[in-house]
Amino acid sequence: MTTAPALPELALSRRVFVVALGGAVGGLVLGLRIAPAGAEGKPDSPFAPIHFVKIGKDGVVTIVCSRSEMGQGIRSSLPFVLADELGADFARVSIVQGDADARYGDQNTDGSHSVRDFYDVMRVAGATARSMLTSAAATRWGVPAERLTVHDHAVHDPATGKKAGFGELAEAAAALPVPDPKSVKLRPDAELVKSKGHLPLIDGPAFVTGKAHYGADTQLPGMLTAVILRPPVVGGRVKRVDDSKALAVPGVRKVVQLPDWKAPAGFQPLGGVAVVADHTWAALQGRKALVVEWEDGANASYDSDTYRQSLRAAVNAPGTVIRQVGDVDAALAGASKVVSAEYHLAHLVHTPMEPPAAVARVDAKSCEVWAPTQDPQTAQKELAQALSLAPAQVTVHVTFLGGGFGRKSKPDFILEAALLSRAVGAPVRVQWTRADDIRHGYYHATGAYRIEAGLDAEQKLVAWRQRVAAPSIGSTFDLKSDRLSGWELQTLNDLPLTAAAVRIESCPAPAHVRIGWMRSVYDINHCFAAQSFIGELAAATGRDPKAVLLDVLGPARKLTAQEVGMKELMNAPDGYTPDVGRLRHVIERVAELSGWDAARRAGRAVGIAGYRGFLTYVAAVVAVSFDAKKQLRVDDVWLVADPGQVANADRVRSQLEGAVVFGLSLALYGKITAKAGAIEQANFDSYPVLRIFEAPRTHIELVASQAPHAGAGEPGVPPIAPALGNAIFALTGKRLREMPFIAASSARA
Repeated sequence: MTTAPALPELALSRRVFVVALGGAVGGLVLGLRIAPAGAEGKPDSPFAPIHFVKIGKDGVVTIVCSRSEMGQGIRSSLPFVLADELGADFARVSIVQGDADARYGDQNTDGSHSVRDFYDVMRVAGATARSMLTSAAATRWGVPAERLTVHDHAVHDPATGKKAGFGELAEAAAALPVPDPKSVKLRPDAELVKSKGHLPLIDGPAFVTGKAHYGADTQLPGMLTAVILRPPVVGGRVKRVDDSKALAVPGVRKVVQLPDWKAPAGFQPLGGVAVVADHTWAALQGRKALVVEWEDGANASYDSDTYRQSLRAAVNAPGTVIRQVGDVDAALAGASKVVSAEYHLAHLVHTPMEPPAAVARVDAKSCEVWAPTQDPQTAQKELAQALSLAPAQVTVHVTFLGGGFGRKSKPDFILEAALLSRAVGAPVRVQWTRADDIRHGYYHATGAYRIEAGLDAEQKLVAWRQRVAAPSIGSTFDLKSDRLSGWELQTLNDLPLTAAAVRIESCPAPAHVRIGWMRSVYDINHCFAAQSFIGELAAATGRDPKAVLLDVLGPARKLTAQEVGMKELMNAPDGYTPDVGRLRHVIERVAELSGWDAARRAGRAVGIAGYRGFLTYVAAVVAVSFDAKKQLRVDDVWLVADPGQVANADRVRSQLEGAVVFGLSLALYGKITAKAGAIEQANFDSYPVLRIFEAPRTHIELVASQAPHAGAGEPGVPPIAPALGNAIFALTGKRLREMPFIAASSARA
């Protein structure tokens, strides 16, 4: 066995394990405490345990999944790591969803870090429970614990043939002292055969039979349903409302005006007028009958076409320097050839298949909600603040999410339900429609780029100057934030470049809508611009795009802060230093897998792109053609990813397959526009997503790696758009510098 690795730190805390008798069935409960730094071993610590695993007298192992399930399969991954380390029979494992509780550590299921942050936590939890069961059996049999083994849901003594099931040992194990987690021995990796093999999709049957419980499925006695007419412009407010016709609709109980929105946006609701009724249909009809006069506010002048021009002007002027190596101006002036291009991306929106919905039951001393939330702890905090309650008085139950993509980590819709429940004195379900979701969401940032590169006489890169203008997510929380900064620029900060002179600048872009993170966040924008431009360098020099991409990245090496011109590498926690060799490998492998060289010789139109994001290395090749009607068709996508060690290969492949569809949807059709401050799109007719008949043949390969766990849900998205754009250039000779490639107005019937 190997010694347990150091557990990943949680903010302002360290993990301590405790044991207690658990639940009505009795038995062993292993909990995980989050204690302040230096509090380890203090018996008088006031923290109550969080139960990651409970073993009842009946032998059933109940494991809590503290991360939100939104189709990525996390409930089918992390709990089975714990069960495998424990030695449990997967058929006797029950998985439950954890409510909001700070003692779980970070519950925000965002940023592709669930496995990275919690793989070791689950292993240590399983190993601690196994150690205690082993000690209980050794005491019972009067034998050394070291000679016992644990597998198939029991402790075994190979010398005598004795065995004792988990249920038999649970109470005795609960009475034992808890070993220091640093001293717990983990199984050798070779023994973790179950969790490294084909794992069951534990919630699959519920998904396909309609038994899965989503946010809108919650039913409470006396529950009412509400829909909200929100201001069409962010920051708008009600000037006058006539609710007489709405109140006359059968089933409508009450019309409630919500508090006005105040900048900055944060997670507060947008305000407006809610219609509360016996059921959804009555609420919707009541909303239609409302007569509201709005005061639109400062953002009423927002026009996405005009804003696009302001972004273009911004990137054609100097900005705030965020990365600099050498003298770029001199290098460009002395270059044999200078290539330049500008790129633009429209606003995007999440459009998960399940629009936001939440149920709240509020009284003077408590709030209880049921919601499809990616971030239950933030919801709990915001609810407590909005209702003037202590966080301990707020319970957040996490339902299944019908997709999330970052939208459901923002709890504005949950706050709406709670405010309305308090206002009407009854449980309330707030239901958003698809139009609500698209017109009143948090938007992925539009952006503009200007890139200039200098090449020497041998066509080698000697200079790279890149400017970006995009509204910052920071603007949602700070009115002074008017350009990208910090982590929003990380994949530009660590972009490997062989040029001796590099300068990257962030230019002003004030926000006029709520800017929020979406799957892959700014990597979508940064990767599109940089990888498209590298394709342009290949065209300008008449060279193979794959060869130019590899030349621009340079030789295999570990990046240093000095090389990229930064004080420190921002996207490089311990063990994750950017490795150009791994990036080169996925590019070379995807080219080999797709038959890149043969395809180009045969005249097939293929494009390539590769990048590092969310600590994972990904490369894509896209093949396109024209169909019989001369319409563009995406035939194949090959994607190779190196996410380090993989906890559940089936689920990682599924997420990468989904990333291909997501990325193609954004590249071909993703466009949110505003006129007079209001969003113009309302449904999938004006904001299309890829249909099944448009989906290409998708080929996924995972690199076998012993590197630390990295992201899986997001990094497959960014290289799709530039690879597609490069392929379209190969097919048509036309360079597409603006996403989406096909305007929504010309989308298919």
